Amino acid sequence: MACLTDPSLSEQRVELTKPISLIYIIDDIFDVYGTLDELILFTETITRWDLAAMGQLPEYMEICFKALDDITNEISYKVYKKHGYNPVQSLRNAWTSLCKAFLVEAKWFASGHMPEAEEYLRNGIESSGVHVALAHFFFLLGHGITKETVELIDGNPAIISSTATILRLWDDLGSAKLIELCGNLVHFLVQDENQDGKDGSYIHYYMKEHRYSAAEEAQKSAINKISDAWKRLNKECLCPNPFSASFTRASLNLARMVPLMYSYDDNQRLPSLEHFIESLLSESVPTEGVY
Repeated sequence: MACLTDPSLSEQRVELTKPISLIYIIDDIFDVYGTLDELILFTETITRWDLAAMGQLPEYMEICFKALDDITNEISYKVYKKHGYNPVQSLRNAWTSLCKAFLVEAKWFASGHMPEAEEYLRNGIESSGVHVALAHFFFLLGHGITKETVELIDGNPAIISSTATILRLWDDLGSAKLIELCGNLVHFLVQDENQDGKDGSYIHYYMKEHRYSAAEEAQKSAINKISDAWKRLNKECLCPNPFSASFTRASLNLARMVPLMYSYDDNQRLPSLEHFIESLLSESVPTEGVY
């Protein structure tokens, strides 16, 4: 709801919960559950989008791929029925790119390869899942679907990749707490995320690449890159672009929401987000004076 605030976008909000949930499920498959051989086979199956190959997959992967195919076809049909365009190939391509990016990270972990921070970030922009989510929203919205805009969406344009950069780096800052802001000086306390997955992070790889750098230097580099990504995103939003105002606003709102998503406390909870959710569900909305 933070991204799609317009009440008229209720249907799009509901539909987006499906691919977003699948992003998290597939992320866990790559980070926690799958062996490298299984992940390679899973990625190849999705790349070919081959239902006949499902029988070669482990049962949990087979169930996931079937759900992915069903949801992709369901959303594509709804878009076609409402807007006259079938986005199934674009959506399949987005999922393929995501899984290939996940597989790159899995191979790094399995081989012990330590990518440079920039190499990690380039792949991490894709593995953030932002492209998949915003591609689905673009087609569900149905505004300005042309050959030009479809090709742009397929190519992960700056309005998407900038938002993905912001999310990836905020995520990689871990349990970052903003404790002091004075001019351009930002201090962070960072705690490692407590999870059993295989995730690396920009901070980790930066410190490995720059052997004598402290965590604060790596954090500063990440913050600078977030700032640069915001500049690119603002440029995309303020300059004429072929996308609708609703799509542009959703990309911007997603980037705005990111700090709230990763404002963890000492107990790895999100008190600010919990407060907003509690307020949304339990407090009445004033209607006096609303027309």
